[in-house]
Amino acid sequence: MLNVKNADMADFEQIMKIYKYAQDYMIKSGNPAQWGHFYPDAELIKSDICQNVCRVIYDKDGIHGVFALFKGAEPTYKHIENGNWLNEEPYLTIHRLAGDGQVHGLFQCVLNYCKNISQNIRADTHADNQIMQKLMEKNGFMKCGIIYVKNGTPRIAYHWTAS
Repeated sequence: MLNVKNADMADFEQIMKIYKYAQDYMIKSGNPAQWGHFYPDAELIKSDICQNVCRVIYDKDGIHGVFALFKGAEPTYKHIENGNWLNEEPYLTIHRLAGDGQVHGLFQCVLNYCKNISQNIRADTHADNQIMQKLMEKNGFMKCGIIYVKNGTPRIAYHWTAS
């Protein structure tokens, strides 16, 4: 059974291995531009851990996935093009979700975890990330428009709401 917990520095090495696997997988599956071999970098992950926004997905065999979870307004979501958010209620934002390729159900585990603490969940992904788009749409996320991340590149914005 998969569970979620706050990451700590003892998890750092395994987290970076998971991101390396995910970077390679994304490149091989037709999504070379979203992360390449440069994102997320070690400093960002250390910062996420120190700020208590980094979560790991684990079972009895160890850590299989990682994501960042933010409460409150995501600055890059302030401006959305070609659409609108479903509502302006408080929300969680899922960023940097990655798995080690060893287990299935990571996205469902993350979604269940988030649904237990929020009525609204937002996320975004690159146009080439077909896998994440399918997972979000299959799990009730609505495509809301286009946002731009810090480096100015566009992302498809998604929103799930319980209401």
